[in-house]
Amino acid sequence: MRILVVEDEAKVAQALAEGLTSEGYSVATASTGEEAFFRANSESFDLVVLDLMLPGRDGFEVLSTLRKRSLQVPVLILTARDTVEDRVAGLDAGADDFLIKPFAFAELLARIRALLRRGRVDQVLRLKAADIEIDLVTRRATRAQRPLALTTREFEVLEYFVRHEGAVVSREMLARDVWKEPSRGTPLDNVIDVHMMHLRRKVDQEYPVKLLHTVRGVGFILREGEP
Repeated sequence: MRILVVEDEAKVAQALAEGLTSEGYSVATASTGEEAFFRANSESFDLVVLDLMLPGRDGFEVLSTLRKRSLQVPVLILTARDTVEDRVAGLDAGADDFLIKPFAFAELLARIRALLRRGRVDQVLRLKAADIEIDLVTRRATRAQRPLALTTREFEVLEYFVRHEGAVVSREMLARDVWKEPSRGTPLDNVIDVHMMHLRRKVDQEYPVKLLHTVRGVGFILREGEP
């Protein structure tokens, strides 16, 4: 499970990251609203722990913008403000739970476990982008209602692109989130490029509208028409 911790106080962020890592979670951090918004849009997370008091965009603005972009990752808000008005504003913005500072780390863990359980129950089981549809239960993919004969890895890569439709996906993102090798000494670029070549042939070769495109020097993107 991958968690994004958004906290501008460096010592608090480090303590949370170390504690969650020791519990077996993969943790990324962001110290500003802008960084949080960028990471949440460009990477895959199972949960976001979001402080409200941030430089730049505050937590409310980050959360409401993520929800407007239909990102349904569970969000646990951390706040020192325990008023009814703040709770209502957070819930209206799309928060899933609140935790008032200061808090016990054990309670944070319990709330995270609860949100992750809820997320697994409520997760979308079918994904769609353009005329591609992916069934996450049967692990089958179609384009224009025609089945795509994908290997397991090709299915995982296509699922990742569908989840990031319209956003540039770098080779580093694929290595980290699909191949699960963020710190590999030898880059996976050649392996990824071979898989992309086979996937593009299966997804685009028989169709006039191409969906998978190379963004030179950056990575790839799934969208209708040239990027």
